[in-house]
Amino acid sequence: MKVNLSDGEWKLMNKLWQGAPLTITQLTAALHSETGWGKHTVITMLSRLEGKGAVEHDGGSPKHYSPKLNQEDAARSETRSFLDKVYGGRLGLMMSAMVDSRALTQQDIDELTAILESAKEGN
Repeated sequence: MKVNLSDGEWKLMNKLWQGAPLTITQLTAALHSETGWGKHTVITMLSRLEGKGAVEHDGGSPKHYSPKLNQEDAARSETRSFLDKVYGGRLGLMMSAMVDSRALTQQDIDELTAILESAKEGN
C-alpha cells in the first residue's frame, strides 16, 4: 500500500506502531509534549489517516486505533519518494552526496557493504 504521510502523520503513526491499539486520549497524551497537539488536532489527523487507509478503529467507545499501514512498507515508500524527488531516482548520486558531506560512519559503510554484497549474491 502506497500512502504519502505528512511529517505530523508520521509522528502519529509512529505512536501507533509503538503501542497500538490506542485511544484518542492516549494518542493526545503521547503526542502533546512533542507536538503541543490537543484532542481536536489528533482527531483531525486520525480522520485524514483513515481516509488514506493508514489506520482503522474497532468501532467501540472509546475507539481504539491501530495502523493498517505496515511501518516497513511506509518507510520503503517514503525512501523511494525522497530518492525520486531529490536525486531523480539516482541512488549513486545520493550516496555520493552522503560521502561528500562525511555523513557516513564506519558502521554505516560496513552495513552498506554488507547490503551490496548480499544484493550482488542475489543477482
